Amino acid sequence: MYNILVSDAMSKDGLLPLLENDNVICVQKNVDEVEGTLDTFDALLVRSATAVTADLLDKMTNLKIIARAGVGVDNIDIDAATKRGIVVVNAPDGNTISTAEHTFAMMASLVRHIPQANQSIKSGEWNRKAFQGTELRGKTLGIVGFGRIGTQLAQRANAFEMDLLVYDPFLTRDRAEKVGVVPADLNEVLESSDIITVHTPLTKETKGLLGMKNIAKTKSGVYLINCARGGVIDEEALKHYLENGHVAGAALDVFEEEPANHNNLLEYDQVIATPHIAASTKEAQLNVAAQVSEEVIRFLEGNPANNSINMPTLSKEVYEKVQPYYELTKVMGTILAQCSKTPVQEIEVNYGGEITDHETSITTRSLIAGFLQPRVDAPVNDVNASFIAKERGITFGEKYVNNSYGYSNIIHAIVHGEDRSFDLQGTYVKEYGPRIVRINGFNVDFYPSGHIIYIQHTDRPGVIGYMGQLLAKHNVNIATMQVGRKEEGGEAIMMLSVDKNVNDDVLKDLTSIDEIIFADKIEL
Repeated sequence: MYNILVSDAMSKDGLLPLLENDNVICVQKNVDEVEGTLDTFDALLVRSATAVTADLLDKMTNLKIIARAGVGVDNIDIDAATKRGIVVVNAPDGNTISTAEHTFAMMASLVRHIPQANQSIKSGEWNRKAFQGTELRGKTLGIVGFGRIGTQLAQRANAFEMDLLVYDPFLTRDRAEKVGVVPADLNEVLESSDIITVHTPLTKETKGLLGMKNIAKTKSGVYLINCARGGVIDEEALKHYLENGHVAGAALDVFEEEPANHNNLLEYDQVIATPHIAASTKEAQLNVAAQVSEEVIRFLEGNPANNSINMPTLSKEVYEKVQPYYELTKVMGTILAQCSKTPVQEIEVNYGGEITDHETSITTRSLIAGFLQPRVDAPVNDVNASFIAKERGITFGEKYVNNSYGYSNIIHAIVHGEDRSFDLQGTYVKEYGPRIVRINGFNVDFYPSGHIIYIQHTDRPGVIGYMGQLLAKHNVNIATMQVGRKEEGGEAIMMLSVDKNVNDDVLKDLTSIDEIIFADKIEL
């Protein structure tokens, strides 16, 4: 018999998999109302109202799984759950259609001034000339981020005979052709689109993605839509371009701070807004409740979790053996994600040495998850990484090799893009932890952590000195430096660990040095 606590209000029909199961006792109460019996529950189902803290988990000593009926898990202490061996799952695709439809409704309402016209006529006016709109047919829609929601939006826009430009680092030409969109770089999307909608997660890379510089690149009279995450569109920049008329209008379902009751963007006539309701439909709420209910039952019956947010539960013995390699592959995946600039078709993971004595499927999934997470509009974990990779048209595999390049263990990952590849080798040394030992054929040896500048240059006297002087001018302090080269006077690389995140101006100045071919940053 399984004891399951549903702490937040959820669709009754969605909970039927629990309510109709003879092996389940389902309690629908707030956690505060069952304070004395919290240690009896095997599973906890929540939405956004319940804060699942470390203190709460200390009281729920029998808990095996936490299920979030929705996508966001900000209200759950993932680290605390993982340390206690509790699996956290969510419902990543239960509200896909709802959000895509809401985005399309916002777009149509925006270009036809429907909310403003509705308010006008309800105020007793009949001012037809004031609300002349524009058709969607023949307009270019720029989609930034092409996951589940972006894909569903594209299908609807195709039906309206729109031209579709998509920016997504993982969108291959084959997949783009199948769904009827044109892959493009970000600048092309900005410069060519009549309407731009964002569907990316909020990360260091995407925060303020549409800010002062990028909005300036857009067409005069562009429309902007954000039904994804508050902060992807910089609100101060949006105000600036609304006031000077460059942006014709904006449709917002999300804001940098919510509730947005006092956000002065709402004072602009060109802005239409909804209170973060893109996922709020009866169908979506039923779907997410049903999805997590079924997931919880499957897991409690001994099956693996399909939508786990954290690392799958392992025995203590296995976890201790695999953990060092697991952490290494996760950071290797993150490095590969930041260094691979073209659409990706395949990821190859090769293992050599002592690591081949262990179960490596979990480390491969860890690498894939680390690679996908910075670029995907939904939480990625070791279990669902393979499904998300497949959705993106990315194949992956692992194999054991005889050559460990002189190390006791070696992990060699190769990302194959449409026009170039990127490869990375890492090892784990008990005394020193994870190490990156080879990048694209260049031998290096550094600890992958913090702020890193990756430079490829020509091996000539004075380059390192020029580089150091330039970083000093920008008040950037070098903590460590690794240099690798294949031959004297040929191509070489520098891996610099610095004390702070560097901006694009620093990278641009670095590439102004004649011998420096490119400079990029890696954030770990």
